[in-house]
Amino acid sequence: MRISDIIEKKRDGKELTEEEIRYFVNGYTDGAIPDYQASALLMAIYFRDMNETERAVLTSAMVESGDQIDLSAIDGTKVDKHSTGGVGDTTTLILAPWVASLGVPVAKMSGRGLGHTGGTLDKLESIPGFHIELSNDEFIELVNRNKLAVIGQSGNLTPADKKLYSLRDVTATVNSIPLIASSIMSKKIASGADAIVLDVKTGSGAFMKDLRDAEKLAHAMVSIGNRVGRKTMAVISNMSQPLGFAIGNALEIKEAIETLQGNGPDDLTELCLTLGSRMVLLAGKAESVDGAREMLIQNMHNGKAFAQFKKFLIAQGGDAKVADNPELLPAATWRIELPAKKSGYIDSIVADEIGKAAMLLGAGRASKESEIDLAVGIVLHKKIGDPVKEGESLLTLHTNSEDVDNVKQAIYQNITISDQPVQAPSLIYKTIES
Repeated sequence: MRISDIIEKKRDGKELTEEEIRYFVNGYTDGAIPDYQASALLMAIYFRDMNETERAVLTSAMVESGDQIDLSAIDGTKVDKHSTGGVGDTTTLILAPWVASLGVPVAKMSGRGLGHTGGTLDKLESIPGFHIELSNDEFIELVNRNKLAVIGQSGNLTPADKKLYSLRDVTATVNSIPLIASSIMSKKIASGADAIVLDVKTGSGAFMKDLRDAEKLAHAMVSIGNRVGRKTMAVISNMSQPLGFAIGNALEIKEAIETLQGNGPDDLTELCLTLGSRMVLLAGKAESVDGAREMLIQNMHNGKAFAQFKKFLIAQGGDAKVADNPELLPAATWRIELPAKKSGYIDSIVADEIGKAAMLLGAGRASKESEIDLAVGIVLHKKIGDPVKEGESLLTLHTNSEDVDNVKQAIYQNITISDQPVQAPSLIYKTIES
């Protein structure tokens, strides 16, 4: 078998066999296939696409290129959730304890952020004492005992994906549905979950700006998951404006605490209920999505979800007093209000640009070497459709520097106010189950 023949075959739009796809993935991972030939095949896939069978085989080959987490020692159906990214996306911090409070095991492996704010691990490390370094045995024991634990990803999880993504990044082949879908799903499958709920974002703050592209990606990932034996569902949600109000690590922890207590932003609460109800359904704890939703709402009102969050913090060394007193979280030196320059209605909040403004404050990483300031960020006071008066605060900057003129300018350029009433955007576009 020759890689040049495989390139030629896909260039001509033909279906690759399982043997050919595995030959490529294994050969490129171990260095037998050079970058220039791998680049040629990636470009052929970019233009010629892959069918559902090819996508599932590619994903499986990437999974098998490295470590696979064995969660069979954990009782019950292990359910994972993945978001394709966004601004102010605090859902994991809320969903994990909320779903676990219903007896669903959530064995979560999360990463660090590169971009607007830190990842889930960075946010959790805003909590004094919290640690994510657990042995595999400790991780499994905690999930069996408390139904929840969160750790960092294994260093040797899907090495094929790491190599291929680096190559895609420099060969203009990132935006390819089969390559994106196999990259995301290979990591989820290797992490050992029995069922996966996907939150596919679309809008200005999402990787997939166009709704049709987001729908294609969601269908592709659901198909892959189900074909390789994982029960998989997807929700397509709106990221045309930041989710919730808080953008920044400690600020998002505070908002997660408020949401678990029933006092969170409407959009963040609704998305968590939409995703969480499907996690509970896939775990077999409810007979319908509506039934699962009611169970989640009940555990929010009776305090069980919040109690589960506290238990989670204590189990991983975190200071549980933070849950009752969020003022113990890291706090910025200055809080600077940004007033509206005119009266009217909020017409747009360009999510990715507001996220970049938070990164300028220090809330995120511009590169892997960047240091995150866990205390800083932005708290919105208005969302699209809200009325506003001239001089009224649009948002608060939480900053450790008084010199934030560049941040103010960036924000003013990306929040527009209309003289006419504006309808609030839909949050959930579609759910894809098969």
